[in-house]
Amino acid sequence: QVQLVESGGGLVQPGGSLRLSCSASGIIFSFYAMGWYRQAPGKQRELVGAITRSGSTNYADSVKGRFTISRDNAKNTVYLQMNSLKPEDTAVYYCNAKLGVTGVYWGQGTQVTVSS
Repeated sequence: QVQLVESGGGLVQPGGSLRLSCSASGIIFSFYAMGWYRQAPGKQRELVGAITRSGSTNYADSVKGRFTISRDNAKNTVYLQMNSLKPEDTAVYYCNAKLGVTGVYWGQGTQVTVSS
């Protein structure tokens, strides 16, 4: 059974930082591209950033220079370091694992709220 479990969300003031973690089980983690998505109330889910098997990364323009995605294959974990947070970063953040077209899995999400 595949499980992706996110953690690290919470309430933070504007300008603050959070680090999200996503721990995977039931898959050969190193084979998968990993991604972070987010969904704000009333909006569609959007890609925040992704990291390939080889460690290449890409980011949404809205988070470039502020967010960093990384992975630790020994720990089956992907991270999202979020700095200089803004109120518009408020959303539920989801972890995604992808291998080809049919091997796609999602976590349950973790809430990030940026507010003073």
